[in-house]
Amino acid sequence: MLNAIRSAIERSSAALNRETELQALRESYAALSRREREVMALVVSGRLNKQVGGELGISEITVKAHRGKVMRKMKAGSLPDLVRMAARLRPSGEVNTKA
Repeated sequence: MLNAIRSAIERSSAALNRETELQALRESYAALSRREREVMALVVSGRLNKQVGGELGISEITVKAHRGKVMRKMKAGSLPDLVRMAARLRPSGEVNTKA
C-alpha cells in the first residue's frame, strides 16, 4: 500500500514538473512578435534562412535577426532544441508550422 502511494506521488510530481515546463514554454512563445512566430514556424519546418526570407518577403539578414531573437526569447541552445520546443507546443495548436 505504501509503495502504491509513493508511486502515485512520484507520478503526480512528474506530471506537475512537465506542466510547469510547458507553461514556461508557452510564456516564452507568447513573448514572440508575430513576425518572430512566422520565422520560427518556417525554421522549425526545415526551411533555410534564404527560403524563409523568400516566403515572407524579407531579406536573409532580417531572417537571421528574427531567428536570433527567437532563439534568445525561447531560451533555445540550438536549432534542435527549438524544434523540440515547437513539437511540445504543437499539440495545443500554438505553433503553426504551415505558415
